Amino acid sequence: MSATPQTGPLRHFLQFRDLSKNEIDYVLDRARIIKNKFKRYEPHHTLHDRNLAMVFEKASTRTRVSFEAGMYQLGGSVIHLTTGDSQLGRSEPIEDTARVISRMVDLIMIRTFEQTRIERFAAHSRVPVINGLTNEFHPCQILADIFTFIEHLGPIKGKTVAWIGDGNNMAYTWLQAAEILEFKLHVSAPQGYQLEPQRIGKPASNILQEFSDPLDACRGAHLVTTDVWTSMGYEAENEERRKAFADWCVDAEMMAVADPAAVFMHCLPAHRGEEVTGEVMDGPQSVVWDEAENRLHVQKALMEFLLLGRQEG
Repeated sequence: MSATPQTGPLRHFLQFRDLSKNEIDYVLDRARIIKNKFKRYEPHHTLHDRNLAMVFEKASTRTRVSFEAGMYQLGGSVIHLTTGDSQLGRSEPIEDTARVISRMVDLIMIRTFEQTRIERFAAHSRVPVINGLTNEFHPCQILADIFTFIEHLGPIKGKTVAWIGDGNNMAYTWLQAAEILEFKLHVSAPQGYQLEPQRIGKPASNILQEFSDPLDACRGAHLVTTDVWTSMGYEAENEERRKAFADWCVDAEMMAVADPAAVFMHCLPAHRGEEVTGEVMDGPQSVVWDEAENRLHVQKALMEFLLLGRQEG
């Protein structure tokens, strides 16, 4: 199969809402096709001779491996950059870095701090830019999570996702996904760590519901999901957060009040005994390993879409 080149305006994926519902549905369905080929050891080299630059201002395991392996599996090649081995660590304006790198590669993935940094980069890039994680959003992870949900439970429209823990980049991305894909989002976070009203605006009342008691947030949920209590960049608050989040550890009681078919997800790395018990993390409702693998497949579909547009076969 020969790939059809992308035509039309340059596309980036900086937050979940950068894709329409129709485009998200396409990427998820394309990921299913690509994953099936991967499992059958069928080559899928639609990005032959294309280059991906990965820029890491924050450390990573899953993001690096999934993007790097994915690009190689698509037939392309990868350049790995960190602040220690590029001019980004020597105070070169991010706009200048974008202008230079985007003249030399076909696609750029960045894992960085403030969302404004990746937006400034994308504004001066000649090629698609993908958000590998920022302080504000983690769209590739939520794409993988929704793909995993569909694999196990079918369409997510009308279902309920319970987010237990910090009102962080994952929580805000789940909210964007809920608004686009029309599912319900239950959020429970300790006082002082909830979603910020000025950031969430006024989502439809049938989309977001916040709970002071995490057990109530889990009632009837089809997916219960969480993250570490202390994200990168907030390590100084670790002990304070451990105390504040003590009652927000996802345990068997929370899973018991969820829908009988409910699954548990965690974007990893996980701290058993903190944000989730070992019983849940390693239990029969946990799909965290499928979730982790699916970063590979959805990101391959995403990269292909951003570079080539919709493909057949």
